[in-house]
Formats: sequence, C-alpha cells, structure tokens
Amino acid sequence: MILFEKVRWKNFLSTGNQNTEINLTKHPTNLIIGTNGAGKSTLLDALTFSLFGKPFRKINKPQLINSVNEKDCVVEVEFSIGNTNWKVIRGIKPNLFEIYKDGSVLNQSAATLDQQKWLEQNVLKMNYKSFTQIVILGSSTFVPFMQLTASNRREVIEDLLDIRIFSSMNNLIKDKIRGLREEIKVLDLKKESLNDKVRMQKNFIEELELRGKENIKSKETKIQNILVEENELMNNNAIIEEDVFKLNKEVECVTGATSKLRKLGNLKGKISNKVSTITKEHKFFTENTVCPTCTQSIEEDFRINKINDAQTKAKELQSGYKELEVAIKEEEDRERQFTTLSKEITSLTHGISQNNIKIAGCQRQIRDLESEIQRVTEQLADRNIEDEKLANFQNSLQTTYDDLASKKDTINYYDFSYSLLKDGGVKSKIIKKYLPLINQQVNRYLQLMDFYINFTLDEEFNETVQSPIHEDFSYASFSEGEKMRIDLALLFTWREVARMKNSVNTNLLIMDEVFDSSLDGMGTDEFLKIIRYVIKDTNIFVISHKPDMHDKFESMIRFEKVKGFSRMADG
Repeated sequence: MILFEKVRWKNFLSTGNQNTEINLTKHPTNLIIGTNGAGKSTLLDALTFSLFGKPFRKINKPQLINSVNEKDCVVEVEFSIGNTNWKVIRGIKPNLFEIYKDGSVLNQSAATLDQQKWLEQNVLKMNYKSFTQIVILGSSTFVPFMQLTASNRREVIEDLLDIRIFSSMNNLIKDKIRGLREEIKVLDLKKESLNDKVRMQKNFIEELELRGKENIKSKETKIQNILVEENELMNNNAIIEEDVFKLNKEVECVTGATSKLRKLGNLKGKISNKVSTITKEHKFFTENTVCPTCTQSIEEDFRINKINDAQTKAKELQSGYKELEVAIKEEEDRERQFTTLSKEITSLTHGISQNNIKIAGCQRQIRDLESEIQRVTEQLADRNIEDEKLANFQNSLQTTYDDLASKKDTINYYDFSYSLLKDGGVKSKIIKKYLPLINQQVNRYLQLMDFYINFTLDEEFNETVQSPIHEDFSYASFSEGEKMRIDLALLFTWREVARMKNSVNTNLLIMDEVFDSSLDGMGTDEFLKIIRYVIKDTNIFVISHKPDMHDKFESMIRFEKVKGFSRMADG
C-alpha cells in the first residue's frame, strides 16, 4: 500500500514564495473550501505534477510557475511503501526532478524520461491514467472511466489487477522473437553459403582427382602453342632488324643532303646577287654615253669594254647557275630519300616494339600456366588438405542446421508464450475471473447511493445497463447526476479491487466539486455516508464551494487569496 503523507509547494500557480503544506494522513475526512480562484484545487495539480510531471488540469507547464515571482517553482510529495520512505521533488526554473529513498537521493545519471518510467513501474506501480481513476475524481478535466477509450480502460484494469507485467513480458518476448528471426535469416544465408562451399569443394576434389592430369596436359599444350607463337615473333623481329640495318646503310648515303642543300642555297643567292649587279652595270653602259653625275662624256672604248666584260661575266654566271640548280635538285632528291627511309625505319622499329610486347605477353602466359601446373601438381600430390577443408565445411554446415533447428524450436516456444500473454490470453482469463466481483461491487455502491440499476461490464469493458424503467440503457443516456453516481461507484470499486490485490492500493482519495453540480441533496447524503462508514483506511479530501458541510467532516481546510497570492487560512 502507498501511504501518502505530505505534499508541499511554493511559487506554484497562484501560491507565493511561502511553502504550503498539507498533512495527508492527519484526518480520515477533510473538506477543502474557498472562493473561486483561491487555490483550493491546487492540491490536485501539485500531486499529479510532482508524481507524473504534468498537472491534473489542462495547464501548460510554463503557466505552473507563479506569474509574479517567475522562478523557484517547487512541489514535493512524501509517501511510504511498507518500511521504505520516499520523497519526490519536482521544480521549474530551475528544472528539478529528484527521487529520495530513505533520505538518500537516487542516481540522477539516467535521462528524465527513464527516471519517470522507473518511478511509475517500480515504485508507484501505476501511471497517470490509473492514478486519476483510483485516487482523484475531478469535475472539469477529469475523464471518467466510462469515457476512456477501450485501450485506456484495459490499461487501468490491468494496473488494478497487477497484470501489466504480462504486457511487459509480451513486449520482451516480441523483441526476442524479432531478434531470433533476424538470427534465423543470418543462419539461412550462412546455410546456403556453406551448401555452396561444400558443393564447390566436392566438385573441386572430383576435378582434382579425375581431371587433374588432363588439366596439366592441356596447359602444357597451351605452353607449346605459345612458345611457337613466341618463336615466330622473334624470327619476325630478326627479319625486320635485318631490313632496318640495310635501310640504315642507305640512310648513311643520303645523310648530309640537308646541309649541302643549305650551302647550295646560299651560293645560289650569291650568284643571283652578282647577276643582278652585272645586269645593272650592262644596262648603265648600254644606255649612257655621258655620266649622269658629273656630265662628262664616257670614252667609247671604255664603255664598249665594260659592256663586253659584263656580257662575258653574265654568260659565265648563267652557266654556273644552271649547274647549281642541277646540284640543288640532286640534293633535294637525296633529302626526300632520307625522309622516306627514316619513316620506313621508324615503322619497322615500331613493329619490333609491338612484337616485343607480344613476346612479353607470351612469356607472362607461360609463367602463369607453369604456376597453374605447379599448383595442380601439388594438389594432386596431397589430397589431405582439400579433404580436410571439405570436412570443415560439412561440420560447419551441420552446426548451422543444428543452430537453425534450436532457434526455430525456441521461436515456436516464444510464439506460444506470446499467444498466451497477449490480450486474448492469460490476461483475459484473469480479467474474466474478476469481472463478476467488479460488477457486484459497482452495483453495491450504486445501491448505497439509492441508484437501483443493474450495471455490468463485459470483457471488452463495454457497459450493459438495465433498469426497472428501461431494459437496455447506456452510460451516455443518463443525466449528469446519474453519471456521477456511476463514476463514484466505479471509483470506489477500483479502490476496493486495488485493496484486495494490493497492486495500486493507496490511502488517498480526492474528489473535486462532486457535490457542487452533479449530485442532488439525497445523493450527497448517501455519498457522505459511504465515505464515512464504508470506505476504510482512507484519507479523503473533498473540494467544494459549500462551507455549510463542514460539520460532516473531521477537518476543514480553507484557502484564501491575499494580495494576489493563494494561501491556507489560519484556524
């Protein structure tokens, strides 16, 4: 049983920097009153925020901080389970989340989300939904059990009956099944690979045994063919080299043609210049009898001699010029011959290079074939190594088959367990076992509140309602006051089941404004009788606007607002 002892808060909602503390175990029945906005419902938000990190009402987390002080928002709750004392502290600005066990703070290394999960699963043994169905009955933001979704209804019942462990176990099994299926996929791939290796090794050994020598003979034949090709290439190179030698001899004969051609060209230029000079001189003395510069007469004999001399020299030069042109042509022919021979030599040399590349390829092939022959020869000489490889492959394959069989047996076992632990399995049987008791208790509390209907829940937690007036009715068909009676009956039933199972059993019950709107006078009186005389070992806090009921409670707590801050009134 969880015994809630104290809750305190400061700078929370409209509360200021002074701690507000409520002793939760001092009186069995307590009435909390106050005007609207005085802070009487702050208790609900303080409890759920400290335990679950969110308020009971629809309030955003930043709005929980007092809007005047704007910092140091802290909520604490103290409770005990058996002989162990617990305290949870949660704050905003700065953010704070601490769990104390017997005065010592627990390790804070885990993430906040993991801490919260640990608190709910290992300490409280309930989540926010279960807490608000068993401990708190509100009027505004509270979602009654009958208005929850089917999955959320199941979640609450599983918490009550302490069978959520089956869901956790089922999730673990689901993870294991998923992991095993992945392992089986890997083993299947390994099995196929090993089957291939065994088959290839058997084929290899068969080839080694039956065709090894033929393989060697074939490779030796290839070597001989390559050697013939290599010899042909080398003979071809010898012929080409002889042709290159002859051509080089021819080249020697025409070497220097370019140099001679250059010299003859220069000589041709000089003769041309000399012919031009003589031609000018001949023209001058032929056309002039008087010197154009000094205007003196040129002696006739001198002029004729100059003309004759120029003509003689011109003839000599022209004869030499023709001989020079013949010589130049001869050298040009020699130069062209040199170019042609050089190209032939280059082509033949390239052929030798290509043959050498082919010869190197032949030699490489021969080396590779000789290596293959050596490898096959060694394998033929020693079969033990290959037989050992085959045995290892076969052993690994057998081990893989065994592993596969084992994991398939395991996954079949997990599949069976999974079918038992899912919603339609063991959990449904347990729920089915408790359903008559649940329905009995609900109707008992309805009758105690003078509401005579037959209300039953089925295994899917859908209701069937029969009344003296109507054969078939539903929760939604009733008035708000009648719905409230059903909600109260379910709340009391859940607490009774929790007490019997000792799963989420707690001393605390808080009801917010249940009298103020939905319950009529008769319903209120019957309800007060229930909480005073029927509900055992419980500290009940009723939040109301009706101060006139204080005489029906052992304690009254009044909240007021002073200078904008909420506080508990003195006395």
